[in-house]
Amino acid sequence: MTSTEPLTHDAPQRSGRRHVHLITPGDHYSPRTGSAVPSVVHGLCSNADPGSPRPAVLVSRGTYPDRYTSADIIEYDLVDRRPRDRYVDAARGLVGRPRTGAQRPVRPALADQGTWESAVVVAHNLPPAVGLVDTDHHAPVLYAHNHLLRSYTPREAAVALGSVALVVAVSESLAEQVRPHLPASLRDRVRVVHNAADTEIFYPSPPAERSRRDVLRITTTGRTIRDKGADVVIDAVRLLGRADVEVCIVGSKGFDPYAPLTPFEQSLRHRAEECAATIRFVPSLPRPALGAFLRDTDIVVVPSRWPDPCPLTVLEGMATGLPVIGSDIGGIPELLTDPTTRVRPDDPQALADALEPLLDSSELRASLGRAGLARSSELTWERSARTFDAHLAQAVGG
Repeated sequence: MTSTEPLTHDAPQRSGRRHVHLITPGDHYSPRTGSAVPSVVHGLCSNADPGSPRPAVLVSRGTYPDRYTSADIIEYDLVDRRPRDRYVDAARGLVGRPRTGAQRPVRPALADQGTWESAVVVAHNLPPAVGLVDTDHHAPVLYAHNHLLRSYTPREAAVALGSVALVVAVSESLAEQVRPHLPASLRDRVRVVHNAADTEIFYPSPPAERSRRDVLRITTTGRTIRDKGADVVIDAVRLLGRADVEVCIVGSKGFDPYAPLTPFEQSLRHRAEECAATIRFVPSLPRPALGAFLRDTDIVVVPSRWPDPCPLTVLEGMATGLPVIGSDIGGIPELLTDPTTRVRPDDPQALADALEPLLDSSELRASLGRAGLARSSELTWERSARTFDAHLAQAVGG
C-alpha cells in the first residue's frame, strides 16, 4: 500500500494509546492565530476516534487563553533558547550528536511524561523532541509540516530520530524532500497525511447572501513574507490594468495584527500605489472571521515562491467553493489537480494570464469553484485523522 492510498473502513484505527501533541513552544492552540500547526492539530483532534482516549496538546503558559476545545490542555513553563545554543548545536551536529540547545525549550513540555499513561507523543516540526521521549512508555512520532531536516545529515538524523516510530509529512512533495536526510533505516517510516480545511469555518456562501459589489475581489491570505508572494499578486493585477478589481491581502508577518509593519509589508503598500485596482491590506484575522471574509471573495490566489508543502489557504479556498489559483510548486499541485489553476511561481505575467479569464467569466469562476469544492470533499480532516491512525497502528501495533 502506498502512503497516500485511500484506507478501507476495516483498516486498523487507533493504536489504543492517547495522542499527546507537542506544538512549537510559545505557539498558541487557539482560533485567534492563523498558524498552520495548531490548525492541523485541531483538525486531527476534532476527528479523533470517539472510542479512543481523548487527545491532549502540550501548550506553554502565557499563550492565548481562548483555546480550541478539541483536546485536553497540558501546560508547562516556557524556557527560551540561549543565544549561544545555535552555535553549540551546529558544532554538535557536525559530529552527529543531539542538538541539546534545540532541546532546551522542549524539555519542560515533556518533564512530566513519567506520570502519563502510555501515549503516542506527536512532535510537530520538532525533531529535537523525539530523543527526549521515554520510549519505554511512549511512542514518538515526528510530524513534519515543513522541510525541517534540511540542516540534518543522515548521520545526525540517525542519532536524533533513531527512536521515532513514524515520520509524517503533509504532502508527497515534502516526503521526497525529507527522505534523503534520513538514514536508510528510517526512510521506510515516512508516511503522508495531507492537510484539510475546517468545514465548520470554511464553507460556501449561498449566492443570494454574497455582498453586491461593483468590483471582483481577489484574496490572498497568510503570513506577509516574501516567500508567500503577495507582491506577485499586486504586480499581476497591475499588469492587467483593470479598475474593476479589488485585491485583499489578508495577514501579518507573524499572525499578530498589531505588530509594526515590516520593510516587506511597507514595500507592498508602495507597490499598491501603482495599481489601477484597489488594494486592501487586512491584518491577520481569527479563523472564524477569515472564513466569513472568504465567503465574500470571488477568487483566491496562493502565490507561493517557496515549495509550500500543503498550504491550508488552498484547501480553505476550495472548501469555500471558490476558484483557487496557486503556484505550481511544492505540494500545491497535489491539491490543485487542474493544471489551468496552477501558474509558474514568481511570475506576475503568468498569474495575470490565469486571472483574466476568471475575471471575465462568472461561469468559469462557478465551474472552478464547484470543482474545488468537490476536491476538498476528498481531503477532509476525518479522512486525514483516519489515515494517521492507520499508519500509527501499523507502526506501533493495534
